[in-house]
Amino acid sequence: MSKSKVYFIKEITPDNIVKAYKALGIELKDKVAVKVHSGEEGNQNYLHPEMFKPMVDFVRGTVVECNTAYPGMRDTTEKHIKLMKDHGWSKFYDVDILDSTGPDLELKVQKPLQIPVNFVGKDISKYDSLLVLSHFKGHPMGGFGGALKQLSIGCASSFGKKYIHGAGNTQGNYFETEQDKFLESMVDAAETVVNYFKGRTAYVSVMKNISVDCDCCAEAEDPCMGDMGIVASLDPVAIDQACVDFVYHSKDHGKDHLIHRIEKLHGLHTIDMAAKVGIGSKDYELIEIK
Repeated sequence: MSKSKVYFIKEITPDNIVKAYKALGIELKDKVAVKVHSGEEGNQNYLHPEMFKPMVDFVRGTVVECNTAYPGMRDTTEKHIKLMKDHGWSKFYDVDILDSTGPDLELKVQKPLQIPVNFVGKDISKYDSLLVLSHFKGHPMGGFGGALKQLSIGCASSFGKKYIHGAGNTQGNYFETEQDKFLESMVDAAETVVNYFKGRTAYVSVMKNISVDCDCCAEAEDPCMGDMGIVASLDPVAIDQACVDFVYHSKDHGKDHLIHRIEKLHGLHTIDMAAKVGIGSKDYELIEIK
């Protein structure tokens, strides 16, 4: 079995994001949803919309997001739309909050680890292809955030996020679910989106502003590592594994802080289980683009 290909460019520029995507040899056709992280109000690390403009323009895509499951400036459609304007997304792109209206689209999990169904924003059904633009960094609940998180929590509706966090239970404090059950629920959710857009998905991750915290944190730690580059793949498991490997193999002393966050929260379990259920492969070939 051939290894999944992961393409790497060291210099982070908007044009190089397009260059990494082109290396994949895929043409995302028709109506393309471009999943980004809009960044919580107050967060200093999220990647600003200008970074992705050549990429979104190239695929003629629509920037998509979903509402959050926790209080903030993105937990209702009204507030989220305002934040998308305040952060500049609406200035450059057509923006679609996928769960702005209900009912949610229910996607059946084919090989469930924890949950039988995934609740995603119903407007995802308007799109023919999916481009996942990820900001690779740490995460206070998942250990790290990358392509798999964008597919799962990222595409889930506000209710769907609660359902994933609670491993199927949305009562009480669903954020206190046993950690591995939460991570496996993320894998279940990611599987449904991978299958929904089968063969019509591409992944580009930017390893920049690498904090132990996510862009969902209004008060996030400053980056603990230097920028490392851009990676692209057709395999969400391989691209996340490659990003993690870049961290572990880095000579940057700040990596210890991020590795502690990843390991404390069992972050690697997400990659392991995603590979186990067949979303992708941890075995990859890294191809550097000059």
